[in-house]
Amino acid sequence: MDTIAERGLDGLTMAGLGRQVGMSSGHLLYYFGTKDELLLRTLEWSEGRLGAERGALLARPGTARERLDGYVDVYVPDGPRDPHWTLWLEVWNRSQNADDDARVRQAAIEGAWHRDLVAILAEGVSRGEFRAVDADRTAHRMRALLDGFSVHVAVGIPGTGRAQVLSHVEEFIAETLLP
Repeated sequence: MDTIAERGLDGLTMAGLGRQVGMSSGHLLYYFGTKDELLLRTLEWSEGRLGAERGALLARPGTARERLDGYVDVYVPDGPRDPHWTLWLEVWNRSQNADDDARVRQAAIEGAWHRDLVAILAEGVSRGEFRAVDADRTAHRMRALLDGFSVHVAVGIPGTGRAQVLSHVEEFIAETLLP
């Protein structure tokens, strides 16, 4: 993950990665087949870790708003070249040429984020913490906002650091969800 984040997939050679992890490029190709498969599996591994963090966040006591703030905190990258977000950027860049299996696997990852956000929003609506919104529709809009801002943070666009993005998201939440 760190190597992909540092160099991008184009700057990664299987031989160079093999030297870093103490394996031959042949072993890497045997297990992964292609660099694209290596990328997708690395993303799935990274998402597994974040999914566990999200799951713990959703299970802890507190308000839906507190869980929503935690979700946003986990979602938004820490800064430019955030390793997790660099993986996503690489996957999205290759998505247009991906096979059906890769698209299904990517959709499964996206779907997990979406379902968790829908659950938080639906809980907030049912408890009266949030306005009566369509949780699925609002989750789509919010994830698009988060994705767009997160890409800006991950690539280092001036004026869109993490603090600025969190402020914009807070404003969106206040305008869209709070009674």
